[in-house]
Amino acid sequence: MFYTISADLIFYQFVRFTKKYSNSELKLYNYFYSKTEGISPELVVAINQFILFFVKNENYFDSKPFLDSMRREVKGKKILIIRAEKILINLLFSLFPDLYIHNVALEVNDSSGRQEISLYFLSYKERGIAIGRGAEYIKCVNNLFAKHIKFENNHKPIEIKCKNLIPQV
Repeated sequence: MFYTISADLIFYQFVRFTKKYSNSELKLYNYFYSKTEGISPELVVAINQFILFFVKNENYFDSKPFLDSMRREVKGKKILIIRAEKILINLLFSLFPDLYIHNVALEVNDSSGRQEISLYFLSYKERGIAIGRGAEYIKCVNNLFAKHIKFENNHKPIEIKCKNLIPQV
């Protein structure tokens, strides 16, 4: 990966979460708090079939053991517990916790001219997991960045793409 100062300014900028809860998200907040025996999530976001609970770093491993029972109780939804990181690059890695991201690059989309962050994976299998069935998870992540995450320098939302490092033959 070839880094530039402008890429560093984007990757290492601070982000903050906007907290506008719907009634269902307030119920999910209370559910998480009672289920995890007193751990308060920093943010609760319900996007399509995904329910994202963002927790502080120090509460992440304390809340993870409750994930399986929450998934069994809330059927039809995909529940994720994510670390609430304040730096963009760390947040990107926490959104894909079980995957090996080989490279992260700031690129310009040729057709739209907008900046995008490309996450490079070594295999099509890992890229497929990152995107999700029907590209649902990457759409959820992009929706999260568009509506719930604000950049320190009021930068416009950046689209996130998942790509393969080695092209398929």
